[in-house]
Amino acid sequence: MPSASRSDWTLGYCTNIHPGIEVDAICKNLNTVSAEVARRREQASGPLGVGLWIPHAASVELRRHGMPPLEEAVGHKSLLAYTVNGFPYDDFHGDRVKHAVYQPAWWHDERVGYTRDLAKILGDLLPEGMTTGTISTLPLGWPRQIDEHESTETNPVWRDVTEDELHHAGTNFRRLAEDLRMLENRTGKRIIVAIEPEPGCLLERSEQVVEWFQKQLPDPTHRRYIGVCHDVCHSAVMMEDQRETLKRYADAGIVLGKVQISSAIVADWKSAEPSDHPAVLEQLRSFAEDRYLHQTGRRTANGRFEMAEDLPELLDATASTPIKDERWVVHFHVPVFLEKFGLLKTTRNEIAEALDAVEQLSAPLAKGSRSTRSVLEFSGHLEVETYAWSVLPDSQRTGPLAIDDSMSREEAMARDIAYEIDYVAGLLT
Repeated sequence: MPSASRSDWTLGYCTNIHPGIEVDAICKNLNTVSAEVARRREQASGPLGVGLWIPHAASVELRRHGMPPLEEAVGHKSLLAYTVNGFPYDDFHGDRVKHAVYQPAWWHDERVGYTRDLAKILGDLLPEGMTTGTISTLPLGWPRQIDEHESTETNPVWRDVTEDELHHAGTNFRRLAEDLRMLENRTGKRIIVAIEPEPGCLLERSEQVVEWFQKQLPDPTHRRYIGVCHDVCHSAVMMEDQRETLKRYADAGIVLGKVQISSAIVADWKSAEPSDHPAVLEQLRSFAEDRYLHQTGRRTANGRFEMAEDLPELLDATASTPIKDERWVVHFHVPVFLEKFGLLKTTRNEIAEALDAVEQLSAPLAKGSRSTRSVLEFSGHLEVETYAWSVLPDSQRTGPLAIDDSMSREEAMARDIAYEIDYVAGLLT
């Protein structure tokens, strides 16, 4: 594994920003937008890291017809495939994704097969000299599931996840860890599958992650291949302290497979003038779109934390009542270089806090040190994940985001992605 030095870390962007569930579409995006981002960063040292999104349909196509098209797309010197986003299984750019992104859950064997295929694909794509790859995945699933026996097409009935399903999820991870051990023995490539806590899911807080690992993955041989993906936005929505969260993983001996660099929206009600509240609500409504789920963490007037499942529902519930909460943090991955949108703020500062914490916690102890500090094992993989570009309100596109009519859609997207990566690269120097 790489050392704690930031110069050894690998930085790239997640290509789940681009639509397309077939291999041809994935390769086209890499050959156009990704290649253009690399060109715009040609002064940067080394190739552009790309976190691949390979949905199930594409993984089946690659398994049946071979790797050459994808190998060619990432094989030239300007791109580096080092990680995969294995969270969305199906089309991530449909009209309405919402809860569907959490299917199939980890107690469904389809999830194991899909992730196993991703591991083989990534192992084949890792460049010579790179022996560690990472795959992020969903945190088991959503705690409520549609009851297939009781539901009708027009009347879905929800039920809680059962203990048997949770146990089967653990069994599936242990099966996968054994597959990944054999893959490393055969190829020399260590693939780490990193569970990504997300607001509202079964594992949404670091304490829950640690408890689940202690119960289901206590064996160090399993933990070599199953770790955690720390998404800065998700942790911010849960109003967790970035350093304390990462220290908790270090103390528990859980590998940090990947850090996803992302930023959330903040409505700071405590500091806003009451006369501005209607305007803040109106601006929030521009982000209450129908494709993705926008879980919202609330700090109430008495300092308690509460979770709203989706921003549109929260806005409807508070439309006719004065806002008494202190703060809302919305799960909407906004561009990481932005500090504020009009009357709204972002959690941009928490990105630097997380990176500093990772560097400090993963620093090896000096020889002969008497420190009892736990050392965080970190792959060195950073991935900028602003997947919500396509649903960003046009009214918010100012400054670096302003749309230039002279540019094609691909050129504008490449410019904005390059701007994001340059911002994060600046934090690493």
